[in-house]
Amino acid sequence: MRSRRTVLLCAVLVAALSAGCSGVERATAPRGDTPGATAATTQASHPAPRTAPRTPPRASPVPWPFRHRLPGMPPVLHGSVYGGATAGDLAPGVRHDPALVYVPDSSPSGDTVTVISQRTHRVVRTLRSGPLTQHVTPSYDLRHLYASSSESDALVQIDPRTARVTRRIPAPRPYNLYFTPDGRQSVVMVEQHDIIRFADPRTFVRRKDVHPRGCRGPNHADFSANGRFLVVTCEFSHMLVKVSTSSHRVLATLRLPAASMPQDIRVAPDGRRFYVADMGTDQVRIIGAARLRQVGAVDTPRDPHGLYPSRDGRRMYISDRGAGKVSVLSFSSNRIVATWTVPGGGSPDMGGLSADGSRLWLSGRYDGEVYAFDTRTGRLVARVRVPGSPHGLCVWPQPGRYSLGHTGNMR
Repeated sequence: MRSRRTVLLCAVLVAALSAGCSGVERATAPRGDTPGATAATTQASHPAPRTAPRTPPRASPVPWPFRHRLPGMPPVLHGSVYGGATAGDLAPGVRHDPALVYVPDSSPSGDTVTVISQRTHRVVRTLRSGPLTQHVTPSYDLRHLYASSSESDALVQIDPRTARVTRRIPAPRPYNLYFTPDGRQSVVMVEQHDIIRFADPRTFVRRKDVHPRGCRGPNHADFSANGRFLVVTCEFSHMLVKVSTSSHRVLATLRLPAASMPQDIRVAPDGRRFYVADMGTDQVRIIGAARLRQVGAVDTPRDPHGLYPSRDGRRMYISDRGAGKVSVLSFSSNRIVATWTVPGGGSPDMGGLSADGSRLWLSGRYDGEVYAFDTRTGRLVARVRVPGSPHGLCVWPQPGRYSLGHTGNMR
């Protein structure tokens, strides 16, 4: 009985609801001649077919050399390691610095940095730095230059706005100087004692000394594209050492042939390779960045020493010290595409490019002179006499947001 009542009650409710719904529909249905009425009715009566939701375009994948960037490191620009250091792209803080060339005298009796005008090719000043000054290096923040005076156990600070010495900072036997890509550490190459020293980037107080086993004469380095590690050349033990930027652990080593004397090293614009000037075998060795192993080599005239990427990142200038020449390498083909000669001979060693990339300045290590080449024609356009044994000269100012050290590894 109860179930029959329930069934009857449900039937009544259904009928009432049906009547109510149809009434509402009749009362609110739009007229067919009302603009938009037909479309509205059609949508209600015949729902539009369902389509897959639009997916946003996928971002281009970041090439593996640039992934997992070191925290605090500025982003890579234009997909190139050197994308932030193109011709004329000077940071606001250096745009008014005088265009000069700072030339250290690395002879045992020499104690100067000779300052040359890029415009007139004349010596405009001589700074007292201390005996055996090896390289002049821009600071990470581009505010100072540091001359590495090995015999004085000091880094001599120079103000690039005035070309004057402003400070002398104690540092044991500095040969070369670098800065980590996040700007939080300096890396001093204490070549004489086989030490890679991580230190405060302003006071140069020691934080960690790394003594890679078997590495004698650590002197040049460059960082991976993501800043996570650096590769150091060991000149007197024919090997390369891969060191973690943050933990300072030795991650890998690569033994080269016994005759090798690795010198300068530069990472490729795409970050996939390192190029190493091997003065002992007259080659530029090509080393894979993913795994520290040789993947190629390019023969050069004699005693390749310094490596300098062009401002557009397409070529690299190689100073062939023993041949008195400069070789121009194409990054895309890994071939020498031009060779420039110092008329009458010379010993081109270390240097750098002018801000617009039109001049390559190099020290004449064994000839007491400095050379300037026109990078468009390969012609020698200046030859300036300087004292002693000029070594790691610095051309300033240079394009870039920050400096990784040496004579101007700019990013």
